Amino acid sequence: MPVMADAPTGRIEQAHPKVRRLLAGNPSPFTYQGTQTYLVGRNEVAVIDPGPDLAEHVEAILAATAGERIVAIMCTHTHRDHSPASRVLAATTGAPIVGCAALAIADDGPRADAAFDFDYAPNRILADGEQVTGDGWSLTAVATPGHTSNHLCFALDSEGALFTGDHVMGWSTTVIAPPDGDMAAYMASLDLLLARGDSVYFPAHGPPVEKPHAHVRALIVHRRMREKQILAQLEAGEGRIPAMVAAMYRDIDPRLHAAAGRSVLAHLVELEQRGLVRGEGEEWTRAA
Repeated sequence: MPVMADAPTGRIEQAHPKVRRLLAGNPSPFTYQGTQTYLVGRNEVAVIDPGPDLAEHVEAILAATAGERIVAIMCTHTHRDHSPASRVLAATTGAPIVGCAALAIADDGPRADAAFDFDYAPNRILADGEQVTGDGWSLTAVATPGHTSNHLCFALDSEGALFTGDHVMGWSTTVIAPPDGDMAAYMASLDLLLARGDSVYFPAHGPPVEKPHAHVRALIVHRRMREKQILAQLEAGEGRIPAMVAAMYRDIDPRLHAAAGRSVLAHLVELEQRGLVRGEGEEWTRAA
């Protein structure tokens, strides 16, 4: 999906009575219009996914919260389009960095998103179910590994809203890129969301998801469809990921094929764990 030219970068928008939204100026084929930073509450404010370290974006956050107190800077995960601005914001406001654990892994494969933020340093790590509270609001951590092993969503339970980071996006499927991305964990995290009663998702990229259960079910169907395509490729004698991608992703921008290959690899790793395929070097086959 192309980046929309009229995206309101840097302009505060009221996404919900308790939620304001700011779009960072980092559009790309992987971030859509850019990273969306959410401000929860008034007077005492939580900043969710402060975004990349762009001076104009940090200034927009500070301008939007002028006269208020930022009490928590919360990160869903540590890719560089989500967490780097946390440090500048913390240094300026004195607010603690709260949320996911630090994670920085070496990965020399073709990335399908921003690389990890090696300098992320939280003051408090939230375990599943732990809360951060402010004036008139409470946010609960929901552990959703898969896109990354440290990924958290944040539930604004009183409003039936869930901030989904990159676990569920409003414009595209989520990239699962080994070695840290884990397809089995991602699918389990989708099942976890289906068991919840949220009425709206606020993703880091793309529009709000206003029918969350239908959206999550569609994501599960999509992944199972890809799995069947991969098994069909193997049964036809094709065991190389680049050739699988060329056959399976004819309808996407070729610049994204390397990234798609990482998701195919994630599926293959999960299928191998289930005993359905075998991998040897760069060749994959159906298990006997």
